[in-house]
Amino acid sequence: MTHRFLTGVQAVRPLLVALLLLASVPVQAQTPSRAATPNRPSPKAYVPPRTPDGQPDLQGYWTNATYTPLERPNNVTKEFYTPEEASQVEKRAAEREREQTVPGTTADVHYDFTQFGLDPSQNTLARTLRTSLIVDPPDGKIPPLSPEGRRRTAEREEATRGIGRWDSAQSNQLDDRCLITPGAGPPMLNTAYNSNYQIVQAPGYVMILVEMFYDVRIIPLDRRPHIPQNIRQWTGDSRGRWEGDTLVVETTNFNGKNPLRGSSENMRVTERFTRVDDDTIRYQFTVDDESTWTRPWSAELPMRKMRGPLFEVACHEGNYGLYNTLVGARLEEKKAAEEAAKKQAK
Repeated sequence: MTHRFLTGVQAVRPLLVALLLLASVPVQAQTPSRAATPNRPSPKAYVPPRTPDGQPDLQGYWTNATYTPLERPNNVTKEFYTPEEASQVEKRAAEREREQTVPGTTADVHYDFTQFGLDPSQNTLARTLRTSLIVDPPDGKIPPLSPEGRRRTAEREEATRGIGRWDSAQSNQLDDRCLITPGAGPPMLNTAYNSNYQIVQAPGYVMILVEMFYDVRIIPLDRRPHIPQNIRQWTGDSRGRWEGDTLVVETTNFNGKNPLRGSSENMRVTERFTRVDDDTIRYQFTVDDESTWTRPWSAELPMRKMRGPLFEVACHEGNYGLYNTLVGARLEEKKAAEEAAKKQAK
């Protein structure tokens, strides 16, 4: 992994993390209890460890890397697999990842972090028997677009008609350019690799550090109001509170530049973090965006404890990748123009 250029914002983030780490306090000792799983709760309720100020302790390193898709596959009609079926799904998915691509093709250009051992999530999967992460609607699918959502989608498609993903810096996706990744959230969804997080708690705050591109969310818990509506941010404005042993985080004020499946800047995300055993946090979220979908929708996935620390992905504009991509696009255009000229000459 060669991405090592730091932007000004990225340079500040490690300092913020360090300050919160200094403000955090050690986990108190706990009596081991019977573990529960997200799909099959234990008869005995799990009692999470506490921080010295009495809050449920969510601190540590976690991964939401999973083979479970966000939406239920079209050929699947049930909510849960059997353990045997789930094992087979994971096995087939792992085999697809290991398939040899044709050298020199687009599919052959990929990151292979496992050769350096930099991706601990390869050995830690957030396993679930669910056939989709979406739990509501019951069909496991994202709801239909609203009239406004259809109009906005049509306008976007028209504006990008004939423009290839690799044709310009602007048409490259944001994660191609190392600006932000869908895993930063909210909601926090697993990505192709580095689907890992660190949670640190301090009195009145929770910090979530995302491994991919090192995005940080610092969430106040003092019930302060959201920032004014005219201030918009890449990952929105998060406010948290405790409901029993569950951390509830509500996020608004998105800027709409990193949309979730076509979402608008009016999206509102409610997340729920519940530690259900020593090694698992049940992560639930609800997305509400009337400007995009006909109804809210909700999903659930486990976050599994993993070995830290996180490796810094200090990537900036794809390093040489973006430049090389654009050079390749210009060469393809030149070649196409030359071939067209030859045909006309005949």
